[in-house]
Amino acid sequence: MVGFPNCKLNLGLRVLSKRSDGYHALNTCFYPIPYCDVIELISRPENNADTFHFTGLAIPGKEEDNLIARAIRLLRVVSVFPPVEVHLHKILPSGAGIGGGSSDAAQTLILLNVLFQLGLSREQLANYALALGSDCPFFIYNRPSMASGRGEILEPVKLDLGGIYVRVVVPPVHISTAEAFRHVKHSAEAFDPTIFEYSRRLEWKDVLNNDFESYAFEQYPVLRALKVEMYQAGAFYAAMSGSGSAIYGLFEAAPTAEISFPEGSATYATILPAISEL
Repeated sequence: MVGFPNCKLNLGLRVLSKRSDGYHALNTCFYPIPYCDVIELISRPENNADTFHFTGLAIPGKEEDNLIARAIRLLRVVSVFPPVEVHLHKILPSGAGIGGGSSDAAQTLILLNVLFQLGLSREQLANYALALGSDCPFFIYNRPSMASGRGEILEPVKLDLGGIYVRVVVPPVHISTAEAFRHVKHSAEAFDPTIFEYSRRLEWKDVLNNDFESYAFEQYPVLRALKVEMYQAGAFYAAMSGSGSAIYGLFEAAPTAEISFPEGSATYATILPAISEL
């Protein structure tokens, strides 16, 4: 069984406070885009253990710590199914703030549920996904959502960017999430939910800030330069996604000006499909 775990962009991101449990209270809008990895799960009842094959971009860390392996172990706590063979072709850069690893984990839960007819509801899958990461539940639902709490409280948003051109550039810059949170300056209040209405998109540039940009742009000027280039090329909104380092621009039409990016950058560009087609 094959799946195509997609990534997300953050439309604005405010860090409101540090919670007593060590997490931070966030406010953002997650928007799914069809920039995807490819994952295949095959039932292997004749094997004694799960096996993994990774191609494409390198995945940091040990195999047993990978979110896909953790997702399989998690479902085995509540369900019985045979060993699986996993093939992951990694296209989404790690540590870019677009949720590639979280999406892989969520897609693994979804595929296991279908492949072995486990009968788990979407709500149950989302609860299991939360044990793997704060933004993992989003990829179970995979629809535009306001996210609060630590990112796991999701409220659907009536926002469809179908027909909008998106350009994503991920320069070869690694930003530690822990470092980003350590230096972030908190916002005083959450976004007004009505700002995410498409009719207000020309206001986004001035209103939808990402609290992580200030520190990231100071440490890595190439990120600020990429955002400036997006606007110079005609974007109506450009931002860093998550805690970085992906910079993206949204355009009414494909930009006529070239956007330069550092050697070794990952890039993606497309006209976004309607949400119903994702």
